[in-house]
Amino acid sequence: MNHSLTQGPITRNMLLFALPLMLGNLLQQMYNLADAWVVGRFLGPDALAAVGSSYTLMTFLTSILLGLCMGSGAAISMQYGAGQQDRLRRCVFLSFGLIAVLSLVLNGAVYLGMDGILWVLRVPAEIRPLMQDYLAVVFLGILATFLYNYYASLLRAIGNSVVPLVFLAVSAVLNVVLDLGCVVGLGWGVKGAALATVAAQFVSGIGIAVYAWRCFPQLRPRREDCRWDRAALASILNLSVMTSVQQSIMNFGILMVQGLVNSFGPVTMAAFAAAVKIDSFAYLPVQDFGNAFSTFVAQNHGAHQPQRIRQGIRSAGAVSAVFCLVISGLVCVFAAPLMSVFIDPAQTQIIQAGVHYLRIEGACYIGIGVLFLLYGYYRAVERPAMSVVLTIASLGTRVALAYALSATALGVTGIWLSVPIGWALADGIGIGYYFFLQKQGRKVRPGGTS
Repeated sequence: MNHSLTQGPITRNMLLFALPLMLGNLLQQMYNLADAWVVGRFLGPDALAAVGSSYTLMTFLTSILLGLCMGSGAAISMQYGAGQQDRLRRCVFLSFGLIAVLSLVLNGAVYLGMDGILWVLRVPAEIRPLMQDYLAVVFLGILATFLYNYYASLLRAIGNSVVPLVFLAVSAVLNVVLDLGCVVGLGWGVKGAALATVAAQFVSGIGIAVYAWRCFPQLRPRREDCRWDRAALASILNLSVMTSVQQSIMNFGILMVQGLVNSFGPVTMAAFAAAVKIDSFAYLPVQDFGNAFSTFVAQNHGAHQPQRIRQGIRSAGAVSAVFCLVISGLVCVFAAPLMSVFIDPAQTQIIQAGVHYLRIEGACYIGIGVLFLLYGYYRAVERPAMSVVLTIASLGTRVALAYALSATALGVTGIWLSVPIGWALADGIGIGYYFFLQKQGRKVRPGGTS
């Protein structure tokens, strides 16, 4: 079930590899979509605001682990493309130990610092107790998130994007069932929604770990592989740490914006919580196509096929642009009905605020589509620092403009406008840097040299 992306039709193979990624990530979003729908419909806007703000926080925290897993996957993908099985297994041993320890440290830190985290987020007094109840349970899912994302990245690195999809499908369905049972059936409130999410996360995390260990012996370290390897560790750290930094900066910027949104009160918080779910759900497929593109580039980079990489860039750019334009049109047209999925139609003020957000963001999805391709490309050719630069450009602009413009007559509209401006700036920098390298004839070679 694992496939090499170093041969065969480029566009077809990328799409076939990307499709399970897209479906899988859409299913993963059902964790939070189910929470948002059940909480918004049955517990009211204050509870939705609490869950929505918690989601932003959890996205930031898990992005640290996700970045490490993605970076490790990129390193392993290059070893797979180069046919270096021994070094691949050593990379698995070293990366798993590194990320597992960091997961435990992070899990302990968030519980110890919960009060400080809520203060930084500027959570209104009426929302704070609900958010505390939700976070006290959902923080337990951090270890499960590590297990799933690590083994999913491992399998995708060798071209297998189907198995992660299967485990996500099972857990997503389980999450919806448990959400309804715990919140509606048992009346456990936001704690019930959090418990449903955590239980489903552990099913997918433990399930995929056991499956990968038993069914993919090429990923199972042997006794001789369980040793210190400075070169392998350096490769892992180069990609993993920088990718983690990139993911963390990106989501920290979003977290700062969340704090600013919270200052506008429960109505804006609830609208933002629902709209962000729709927003992220809409462009998730292009995000996953960017990850598939990254695996394609990494395998071909390891196999020393620069011409195939250039062909893949043209193909990926065309596919991403078409998708973004289509989804932008759909979100802008159906913004109100989409908001009504999460918010009672009687809450007209919240729905109007959410529609306003979606029509500003939704019209500009092509900006984030290009940015995801740039992230994937620079990670795959061992230039993860450039992904960090692009993230700083995008999120730095977004945060600075959000705080500056929201203080003017634009108010909350200024926060929404800052997002596409940040995307456009980062896209310009990333594309400009690529063409600069091409013009200078600096072709990237294995090892990160130019």
